[in-house]
Amino acid sequence: MRSTFSVLASVALLAEVVSAAPKYSGPPKYSGHTGYEPQVPELDYYISLGPRPFYIVENMTDSPLKTKLKSCENGPFKITDFSIGHRGGATLQIPEESVENAMAGARFGAGILECDTSLTADKGLVCRHSLCDLHTTTNILLNPTLAAKCAVPFTPANATSPANAVCCTTDITVAEYLTLCAKMDGFNASATNVEDYQHGIPTWRTELYDTCAKVQTLESYIDLIDSLPGYRNFTPELKSGADDPVTAQYAKYPPGYTQEDYARQFVNTFIKKGIDPQRVWMQSFNPPDVFLWLKEFPAFGRQAVYLDESGDTPENYTTAVARLPSIKAKGVNIIAPPFNYLLMQAGPDNQSIVPAPYATAAKAAGLDIIAWTFERSGPLAQVKASDDYYYSSIADAVHTDGQFYEVLDILVHQIGIKAIFSDWSATVTYYANCFGLEGPKSADYQKPPGKGYGWGW
Repeated sequence: MRSTFSVLASVALLAEVVSAAPKYSGPPKYSGHTGYEPQVPELDYYISLGPRPFYIVENMTDSPLKTKLKSCENGPFKITDFSIGHRGGATLQIPEESVENAMAGARFGAGILECDTSLTADKGLVCRHSLCDLHTTTNILLNPTLAAKCAVPFTPANATSPANAVCCTTDITVAEYLTLCAKMDGFNASATNVEDYQHGIPTWRTELYDTCAKVQTLESYIDLIDSLPGYRNFTPELKSGADDPVTAQYAKYPPGYTQEDYARQFVNTFIKKGIDPQRVWMQSFNPPDVFLWLKEFPAFGRQAVYLDESGDTPENYTTAVARLPSIKAKGVNIIAPPFNYLLMQAGPDNQSIVPAPYATAAKAAGLDIIAWTFERSGPLAQVKASDDYYYSSIADAVHTDGQFYEVLDILVHQIGIKAIFSDWSATVTYYANCFGLEGPKSADYQKPPGKGYGWGW
């Protein structure tokens, strides 16, 4: 059971985040020049990390790392691009892709904030982690008119089948999407009605803040991040109709609209908003998207992030490692695998954690690494029993929450990751501030890419 202190601290933190109204007009707009240096005024805006980083440090085994982290407990803390807000940056407790989530991630010091970008029926671009997740991340099923448009209408659970529904952003328009409330991602497979279906999140998350969180379009996300004090950057991810089997089956693009159109519209939204490409770390799991950006929008493509989850089985992992040099040869500069690809267990009883072949091969190929997703998992004492994805490669070696920082330290100091996505940005911000980590630098990617990049592998 969560302690009264933890609940009160969380409520106070969210109240602070939502009520913050900093007097800041945002960074200067991009005018096409090079050597862009933002002029950031003095700001009356403070990073607030809450109790979680300190809880993790206190649970660490005594070590030089614990001593170092304890020495930083009084800050000062500042914004850092090493800390990337995954789906906003406070997804552990606040509905993903929402305004409230992004505001909390910003208050937690995330210097780069994410909007996963999905397509609507009228070619709008909205912040949603999947084209087909509205049934688990919003209240769409509670709106009979919109629920009737879902690709798969709600079916209650019965003696032989779980409750089911599939609602996609491509089922509705932008205007309809903006009437929805974001909620914590989850569903009750045993539900016999749509009200009960809304629940079912992991026990270590909370529905405390499921109070109609505000959904975002790509444009409103840009405006929000651009208005935040302290100068923040963007990492939008272009979702694909082939991201998973459900999406591939049910997401329907408008007639005549292609993935290439989608990828171009995605970039052009930032161009129309006057955003400097050096502030934008575009992402995709779909290689042709990245190659299109390299070819047609090189100022954005040079620091595009290729998200790689092609190595989830032992045989596929070997193939994923082997192809890393060819990825670099095609012009990609940044690879982003899940962090379980980068780590392996070793030593007596598998109690040590060491860099895995993927990490070694990526560095040898000259690829910078951004990892995902920190604090997406529950308590570390449960990761083996729960068959957790992110700790699957080191499940025998993790036992307590104090090891969160031990894992992060290996990723930083033995592997050299440039940044990491997190569902609770405060934890990563604390570590990054303690070690002076600033995150990826646009200047490192501004040289024109070498010849040879193109379509396909």
